[in-house]
Amino acid sequence: MSRKGLIALMVAFTFASAPAAAKTVKLVAFGDSLTAGYNLPRADSFAAQLETALRAKGYDVSIANAGVSGDTTTGGLARLDWSVPKGTDGVILELGANDMLRGLNPDIPRQALGEIIARLKARDIPVLLAGMRASTNMDSAYRREFDSIYPDLAAQYGLPLYPFFLDGIVGDRSLNLPDGLHPTAQGVARIVSGMLPQVEAFIAKIGGQKPAGVQ
Repeated sequence: MSRKGLIALMVAFTFASAPAAAKTVKLVAFGDSLTAGYNLPRADSFAAQLETALRAKGYDVSIANAGVSGDTTTGGLARLDWSVPKGTDGVILELGANDMLRGLNPDIPRQALGEIIARLKARDIPVLLAGMRASTNMDSAYRREFDSIYPDLAAQYGLPLYPFFLDGIVGDRSLNLPDGLHPTAQGVARIVSGMLPQVEAFIAKIGGQKPAGVQ
C-alpha cells in the first residue's frame, strides 16, 4: 500500500472510531408562575436555576422556560403544541396550583393534565410530573380529591413523579415573596435542590449523560 493510501486509511479509521458527540438534551419546563419565576429576574427562575445546577454537574442540557403566570391546566392544554416545540427531549410538567386556588372541581385539572400527558406521549416526549397539593384552608374532601390527581396520573401513565413541587418552602417566610404564594430566588434554589436527583434520573432515562469523571 502506498504512503498516501496508508494515511487515508488511518484518517478514516480515526473518524470511524471516534465517539459521537453527545447532543444537548433539550427540556421544557411547562407550568405556571411557579415555573415562570413570578417577580424574579429571569436568571432566578426555576428553569434557569435548574439548568445552571445541571450544567455545574456536567450535563449538556438546555431548559426552556414555558411558564405562564396565572395559567391553569386547561390554559396549559390550549398552548401545549406551541409551547413544546419539535425536538424537545423531555418535559417537566408543573400545573394545577391555580386550579386549586380558584377552587375548580378537581375533575377539571385531572382531565386537562391527563390530556397534556397523553398528547406528549403521542409525540414520544417523556414527562416528569411535578405534583401539587391543596392548601390547608380547603376542606378535607377537596384536599383529598385534589391531592390524588398527581399520583393517580403518574401511575396511570407510568411517569416519574416529584410529589410536591413546593416541598420544603411552604410556610417559610424567608423562602417566599410577601404574597406567601411564590418562592423567592432562595426558595427556587430549595426547589431545585430537592428535585435535582429526580431530574438527573429523568435525563439518564431519556439518554442524556454527563461527561465521564464528572461527579
